[in-house]
Amino acid sequence: MVRTPLTPWERKRGERFGTLLRRARGERSMVEVAAAAGVSVETLRKIESGRAPTPAFFTVAALAAELGISLDELAAASAPDAAAPESALTA
Repeated sequence: MVRTPLTPWERKRGERFGTLLRRARGERSMVEVAAAAGVSVETLRKIESGRAPTPAFFTVAALAAELGISLDELAAASAPDAAAPESALTA
């Protein structure tokens, strides 16, 4: 299976999404959050760094539940006209 290359907007959305998760994680370690969400530390690292800009839905749902973020918040922060991640969470 060949993946089509991501557009610049899709890459930027992945970076915003990763930044949002990183801020929501706060002082908790990647290891702690990844284990509690049932994902690998490497997966969380790739998402937070923007290297995995299109994570699977169930990965996103597990991380959102563990970090106390609603899927609506994540969707809004990832929308084309979304503001910077700093304004998406009041953490």
